[in-house]
Amino acid sequence: MNTGSIIIVSGGVGYSAQQLVRTALAQFPDAEVSVIRIPQIRQSAQLAEAVQQAVISGALIAHTLVDSDCRDELIRLAHKCNVPTIDLIGPLLEYLSTTLGQQPLEQPGKYDEQNKSYFDRIAAIEYTLAHDDGAHPEDWNQAEILLAGVSRVGKTPLSIYLAVLGWKVANIPLISELPPPRELFTLERCRVIGLTIGLEQLIEHRQRRQQRLGVSLGSSYSGVAAINEELEYSDRLFRRAGFPVVDVTNKLLESIANEVIALVEHTRRKPTMQIA
Repeated sequence: MNTGSIIIVSGGVGYSAQQLVRTALAQFPDAEVSVIRIPQIRQSAQLAEAVQQAVISGALIAHTLVDSDCRDELIRLAHKCNVPTIDLIGPLLEYLSTTLGQQPLEQPGKYDEQNKSYFDRIAAIEYTLAHDDGAHPEDWNQAEILLAGVSRVGKTPLSIYLAVLGWKVANIPLISELPPPRELFTLERCRVIGLTIGLEQLIEHRQRRQQRLGVSLGSSYSGVAAINEELEYSDRLFRRAGFPVVDVTNKLLESIANEVIALVEHTRRKPTMQIA
């Protein structure tokens, strides 16, 4: 079982090269190879640093530099230091230039620029999954929307749905016995959306969850008095903090998402996918 590393050098973000390298590595399941991405290469000093990193770690450099001068400089530096390189883009650019009768723009990041909405959406999904259920409050300042509400009000599925539309979403469960993190109250009020729900529907959601798990979570989870107290607690918190509130009772996920988006869009213009 061999160990090693591959350094990806790119003038853009390098995700395409990383995917290609990992696709190739999948054919060698017993190999342990780390893939290191060095993006946004623009200057000779950055190229020299990448080569030195490869020298130290004994790595191969795979590069997708569309700027021919940068590409030639990297190959020269790597050859001088006996660092093996694989050019993932140069031969293809040369072929296309000859076939199409055009010179390439040689502008790094053009693919990312043309596909920005896609990459933004991937980043939103990754952020949202990492900040589910109150995780990492220190990063909540990066959230475009933070959903707050009691257990089983539907925070997670709504968060994921909004993330697919391109929004970075965090969510936090409100528990009457525990004060919410102070970070919740440092955010702009318009970014925090309180979710509330009818008592009977919340009881139904929690009872269904208990049945699905095949266990009893106790009267404090599914008892009428306890649930009513939780809802009153969350409503008081929303009023005191001045958070906008969306009632999700008997509403489809798409409808709830549109309400949430409408509440935050007046302070920030963002292209969104609305549901007709």
